[in-house]
Amino acid sequence: MSRHMISFPIDGQRFNYRVAAVIIIDGQVLICDEDDDGYSMLPGGRVELGEPSALSLEREIAEETGMTGEVGSLLMTSESFYRREGEDFHELGFFYSAKLPDVARPDGTSPWLVTHDEGHEHRFHWIALDGPGLEQMNLLPRWLPAALRDLGQGLRHVLHDERRGD
Repeated sequence: MSRHMISFPIDGQRFNYRVAAVIIIDGQVLICDEDDDGYSMLPGGRVELGEPSALSLEREIAEETGMTGEVGSLLMTSESFYRREGEDFHELGFFYSAKLPDVARPDGTSPWLVTHDEGHEHRFHWIALDGPGLEQMNLLPRWLPAALRDLGQGLRHVLHDERRGD
């Protein structure tokens, strides 16, 4: 059976359906950057057609880290509008709490883990939620560092439109 990521172009724009893992241990969150990007993101990726979002995130965690992740509750959903690499994006995001095996803990090294997936090098870093680290790592989407520091509100939906400067 062929796989189809839910990401497609329409008239110079691109629609993405993305899932992401919020993995926090001892006040540090796990983020990832790739060898050819100037930004960081939470572990995760695009949902495949016909795949439930939580299952998609389990698959992405395994593909990116080589570890089995345990996906927990849905924390946030988002609609983000932004421009990257000459293309306008409309992205729906589902952000779940997640856990890695107990041996996967912050240990002071950076990057903490380096893997290869789909021809890219992925570098994983544990970054403190307090302080400027998330901004220094250029964690995207831009609203995410503040949202990660304020997760106590229960399930919420974020609408962010960089085309208007929100």
